[in-house]
Amino acid sequence: MPGRGAGEDRRARVGRAGESAAAEVYRRRGFRVVARNWRCPAGELDLVVSRGALLVFCEVKARTGLLLGPGYEAVTWRKQRKLRQLAELFLAVTRVPHGSLRFDVASVHVPRSGRPSVELYEDAF
Repeated sequence: MPGRGAGEDRRARVGRAGESAAAEVYRRRGFRVVARNWRCPAGELDLVVSRGALLVFCEVKARTGLLLGPGYEAVTWRKQRKLRQLAELFLAVTRVPHGSLRFDVASVHVPRSGRPSVELYEDAF
């Protein structure tokens, strides 16, 4: 693709690895993945999971190092507002049955070798 560099490819790989690691943590906790990388003109939801009547919207922030700080620090109030808007759109479009809603943040460290580690912040905002 024109205009795409190696940095973007690496960033995409790190992001995918982080999302996969976060999804696996949810699966181990008994959740079912409802959507991954759900897109609409307003933006993207990284991960939507459910367990029983609980529906969780999870923003995944993956990093290879700590130079920029832990990933959860990147979820500012603006990003939180955007995620709430996207969740409303998701619910309107998909009509996924649910009871309660929750917004989580998965801060994932993706080392160059070895397995990613996931810190899950439940009910983050």
